[in-house]
Amino acid sequence: MSEKYVDTGRINQKLKTRNKIIKSAQQFLAQGQSFTLEDVASASGVSRATIYRYYSSLEALSAEVALDLNIQSPEEIYEAHKHLPVQEMILEIQEYINRFSIDNEAAFRKFLSIAIAGESPETKRGARRVSTMNLVFQKEKLGTENSEIRNLIHIATVLMGMEALIVTKDVCRLGDEQSMELLRWGLDKILQATLTQLDN
Repeated sequence: MSEKYVDTGRINQKLKTRNKIIKSAQQFLAQGQSFTLEDVASASGVSRATIYRYYSSLEALSAEVALDLNIQSPEEIYEAHKHLPVQEMILEIQEYINRFSIDNEAAFRKFLSIAIAGESPETKRGARRVSTMNLVFQKEKLGTENSEIRNLIHIATVLMGMEALIVTKDVCRLGDEQSMELLRWGLDKILQATLTQLDN
């Protein structure tokens, strides 16, 4: 069994565990119940040690749960864009995620500050972007084992979401729309070059 396969399996398992934790916390919220990390661990079938590896505090979990309630799942994002050619699909997914990040900027910044300050080693951020990009390449039968595709998935992830927007807005001093345009331009250039190379 290859090391890459093992690493991929570990990542997938971590994503499944994270999603179980998030869904359990959302159920408590939907029922209007207060809860602790221990309550969520019990409801999601993970140990106390495990939940503390993912979330160092109830505040960190609550911040991510609040954001997760509003954004579409990777499957929903793919379904909404699958009619487009691959390059345009990825750019439109980037547009959706970046627009969502801007619309929820205060909540994202708060969550990031909690996540960065936390001590949980397993996950600092939800991996929805990586999951969505993996899904796109799997569904479009482009594979995810090719090193060029793996790099493309990772760089696309880097160019979408609140972290990328913090750089464009706080470091480059760009406005919201300028930031959106710059990140789209960068990803478009990378997609053009990489997808053309893969076709040859």
